[in-house]
Amino acid sequence: MKFKSNLLIEDLIEHCRKNMNEAQAMSDLPLDILNHKETPEKWSALECLEHLNRYGDFYIPEINNRIKQSRFKADEWFKSGLRGNYFANSVKPREKLNKMNTFTNMNPVGSSLDKTTVDRFIDQQKQKIELLNASREVSLNKVKTAISISKIIKLKLGDTFRVVIYHNERHIVQAKRAIEQVSALSV
Repeated sequence: MKFKSNLLIEDLIEHCRKNMNEAQAMSDLPLDILNHKETPEKWSALECLEHLNRYGDFYIPEINNRIKQSRFKADEWFKSGLRGNYFANSVKPREKLNKMNTFTNMNPVGSSLDKTTVDRFIDQQKQKIELLNASREVSLNKVKTAISISKIIKLKLGDTFRVVIYHNERHIVQAKRAIEQVSALSV
């Protein structure tokens, strides 16, 4: 897939803003709704956000360091890599979400969560927007980042942003569904 770099960045910033707004709306809900689980295996809305926070804890410093260390100037076009495009498309939200296994260290089940989880997620979205803006000065093609599951596998910066932000969007959809389940029970 090929994207005009500045348009890709603008699109991803818009996704971050949307995710941030969705989380902001969640912060107004009572804690019992945010922690409600339809079944023990399904995540609550807060568990969805905590899962994303854990990934943000890895990717935000990784992306920041790679941007700061980059000596590659911005490209007009970004061409997604084969692996990066596959990962980005596999985590994108769709009508029927495909089930994916979560690594133990990224699994929030059993965590004691409160509204600071939402605040942390919102803060991470702001940081991602700052990183996206900073990435306007570097090559989305030549700057490579490690991924959370392997320091050996590297993705192009543009693909890393796509994977992280689409993954956020996927779990925002999941969090909203968890909240809708609670609402359906109280009708």
